[in-house]
This record gives sequence, C-alpha cells and structure tokens, in this order.
Amino acid sequence: MMLEEFGKYIEENGLAGNSRRILLAVSGGIDSMVMTHLFLRTGTEIGIAHCNFKLRGAESDADESFVREFSSDNNIPFFCESFDTTGFASEKNISIQMAARELRYRWFEEIRMKNNYDSIALAHNLNDNIETFLINLSRGTGIAGLTGMKPKFKYLIRPLLFASRQAIAEYRDQNEIPYREDRSNNETKYTRNKIRHAILPIFREINPSFDATVNETAERLAEINDILSGFISGIRKKVTRENNNLICFRVDLLNTLSPKKTILFELFKPFGIVTGQLDDLIDLIDGKTGKQLFTPTHRLLKNRREIIASRRETGTESYFEISVPGDFNKVPGFVSASLKKLAGNFIIPPSSKIACLDAGKIKFPLIVRKWMPGDSFYPLGMKHKKKLSDYFIDNKYSIPDKENCRILESEGKIVWITGDRIDNRFKITRSTKKILIIEVNK
Repeated sequence: MMLEEFGKYIEENGLAGNSRRILLAVSGGIDSMVMTHLFLRTGTEIGIAHCNFKLRGAESDADESFVREFSSDNNIPFFCESFDTTGFASEKNISIQMAARELRYRWFEEIRMKNNYDSIALAHNLNDNIETFLINLSRGTGIAGLTGMKPKFKYLIRPLLFASRQAIAEYRDQNEIPYREDRSNNETKYTRNKIRHAILPIFREINPSFDATVNETAERLAEINDILSGFISGIRKKVTRENNNLICFRVDLLNTLSPKKTILFELFKPFGIVTGQLDDLIDLIDGKTGKQLFTPTHRLLKNRREIIASRRETGTESYFEISVPGDFNKVPGFVSASLKKLAGNFIIPPSSKIACLDAGKIKFPLIVRKWMPGDSFYPLGMKHKKKLSDYFIDNKYSIPDKENCRILESEGKIVWITGDRIDNRFKITRSTKKILIIEVNK
C-alpha cells in the first residue's frame, strides 16, 4: 500500500519528471531509511548523501558508520561530509539548527552538480509539514509561511509528504528496515519537539482529525497565496525601480496602498521584514532622509522620495591586492580582466561596467578598496582634480551607492571608480600600445 501511494504521489506532483538519478539525503533515521527502501523497490538509480554535524559526539559518528555500511551492502554510491556546525553557527551568529540547514543544503547541491544527479530527495513527512505550519504561525508570518512545505522546489523533492509518521513506522515494522534513533528528537528544548510532544497531542484531543484539517487548510492557503503573489507582483512593478542592483521604492506610491500593513509586509518580506517591524517600516516611510531600518538580511534607507533596500554586508574583505590580471577573479563583483595589444580597429565598449585602460601607465600591484574621505581623481574628460565626495554629490550617489563603491588604485592614484568612471590620466590615447580591459558585474 505504501509503495503504491509513494509512486502515485511522485507521479501526481511531478517529482520524478525526466529524472533518472536521484540523490537521497539520508540521516539514518526512520524517515530517510524508509524513503531509501521505497526508492530501492522502484528501481530508481540513487546515491546517498550523509551529513555528520558533529553535534552528538560518538552517536553522530555511529550514524555515519551505519549509513556508510548500509550503502556499501546495497551497492549505493555514498557521499559523506563532516561539518564544524557549532563553529559555523558562531561565525554567522545564527542558531545551530539554521547552521546545519545552511551547511547541508549547500553541500547537497555541490554533490548533485558534481555527480550529475537530477534531484535531491528529502524525507520530510506529513507530520513535519504540520509542525512547520504551527512553528510559522507562532512566529508570525504571511500566508506563504502557512502553506507548508512544497513537494518540489527547484532540485529538491519531498516524496514522503503524503505519509504520516505512524504510517512510516508501520511500513518500517512490516519490512524490518534498520534505522538509527536520534535521542535528541525526544528533547523538548527545541521548538519543533515542543510542538510535537506537548502541543500537538492537545490539538488532537480536541480534534482527532486535526492533522488532516491542517493539511487541507495549508493546501487552500497555497492556492490563495498564488493569487496574492500575482497581485503583489503587479504592485511591486509599479512602486519600485532598480538602480545599481539596489531596489528603490517610491514613497508617494507606498503611501497610497490599502490595506497598508498587509501589502507592505508582502512587498518588504523578501528584504527580511517581519510583522513586528511593520510600525517601524511605516515610521521609516514617513521619516526624514537618512533614517534607517535594519532587518537580519537588509538595510532599508529613506533617501529623499525613496526607500532603498540594500543587502547588509557580511564582513567580506574590502581590500584586495592585484599582482597580475588573473587576481581580479578573486575580487567579488569582478567578472574578468585581460591585457591586449591595441589594434587599429579597437572600439571602446560604451558600458560603464567595462574599463579600458592604458596598460603602460599602470603599475602592478593594483589595489581594490573602499573609497575614503579625501580621495580625489581626474574624471575622464576633465583636466582638473575632483574630490570623490563632490563627484558623488554631483552624480546623486545614494548612501548605499557610496558605501558599496570600490576604487581601483595604482601607486596611490585612483584609476577607476569601478562600474562608473575612469581617471583621465589612464585613458587610451594614440600612443597607447597595450590595454588592460576590466569588467565588473555591478
């Protein structure tokens, strides 16, 4: 029965498609081992990926050994990676659970691409979906957060979402499938476990059909969310513009929205806004130029008649030394750099993202850095010096524009405001013999 439902769910939700090779995320727990057993019975070509997060000492290592041995016994390609999850969480200032999630999804995708797997199968079940619904409800969320997990998202598939935890346990018993028990699943210090062991039993006592009711509600909300997404998309096109990879919202149009809070939440949700920040967002819209609001992922800035959304810096390097043109590949935002002899038919590209410089006037190593107060240069076409601060004002640089600005420097002289204007001293002339061509993506 379970095998038939498994195949039907995969077919109805298009989880297999043209897939011939599927990478299974296998922890060794009951869900992932049942999923593996089902895929083996369907004859699908599979591989197994196991993450050792090093969070439970010897138990984590025993889980790895168990999955490794199972893969070997069944002639299944096996991939394993150990992570310093605690260190990563500390470095990123996120929870252990979020760190484990980020690490595993990033690694799964690397394995999928390197080994030509079509999909990555996750063993989430119906009960996981219900728990996620309640977690999102308790934290405050838009409709999207109440639609539950999707059977398919990009390369991720969840072929067990139809099955309850009880049905999975019964199938395991019937087929005597080996698995490892994670004792942390019974600890109520985690939010999901509190809901699983303390809250859900009460709801089921009130309504024995609670699981089915929540699942049906989530499905209806998913359809409503599709309608809402189309509506919000239309509004977003009207009230925003893109400028140098920054999203700018028109304040005058934001103030005409109704119902205001609901639409603002949906518009700014991609930039990390949560329901508790909506009043602060409205104050920002009504505030003075320079007022800011920070979310976990973005900064929202009032700049004249706009709200500018920019991604918060994550501590990446802002100073790079370039010894040869190939070193530009190490610098975020740079696409390519090459030295070429100047041919008579050469035409300088009109894009500000491409700099064509007289290589004879440039001395390596070059420096890529943030701009600093007091910096000055000779803008292309001008013979007099200009302070960068004045140049920014004249060219209406916003605060994020200035903060994101990177300078290319040679022997203490500014060569290029990257993505904007080169220095007149380094332009191509009739006496130029060799040129340095550099391209950035923003």
